[in-house]
Amino acid sequence: MTSVGSNYIITLTPESLSIVSEALLNEAQSETLALWIEVTGIAAGAYTYDLYFSDAADATADDVVTVQDGVTVVVPMESVERLRDARLEFSSEEGGGLVLVNPNAPSPAEANPGVPAEVLAKGLTSVMAKKAIVVLESMINPSIASHGGRADLVALDDDKNVAFVRLSGGCQGCAMSRMTLSQGIEKTLREEIPELVGVVDVTDHASGENPFYEK
Repeated sequence: MTSVGSNYIITLTPESLSIVSEALLNEAQSETLALWIEVTGIAAGAYTYDLYFSDAADATADDVVTVQDGVTVVVPMESVERLRDARLEFSSEEGGGLVLVNPNAPSPAEANPGVPAEVLAKGLTSVMAKKAIVVLESMINPSIASHGGRADLVALDDDKNVAFVRLSGGCQGCAMSRMTLSQGIEKTLREEIPELVGVVDVTDHASGENPFYEK
């Protein structure tokens, strides 16, 4: 699908259009290229993105192709609803660069693929969940903060007494994260909350700072 009107999935501001147009001029065979914008994953509860130049002809009939002031923009089908009404703009912060402002956010189930939907729906209001949060904040996070790590409670299954924990910072993707979870986080949580029988790591280690982690 191609549109040259104003019904864009992603709108490029005048500044971002100027930057993209100038970058295109430096590419070989620029007349055949489009700016591709797609969702690549989820981090910290938000979508992550990739912006790159590739042949416009590679777009399929299901992808959304628009032309904005001479710049062809392709949004792959899988990213369309996740990027609808987003805006690509220039930000002068931290040296300046293109920033994608997206009004869409992952659903709880999408952001937490390792947690059953019915468990997520319970929230973190139970007595056990509140105890687990206190233990994480007062006993665990201060100790793993020394190497930039953090652990957060994502959900707690009160029926099975299982906690779902996500690691971030230096712990995400770290080859030692499995040991950190089993010998540190899980051990401490179960000592402080005797009724807890298990802790599940729902971290996306592949996108962490050290993506050589293997399950």
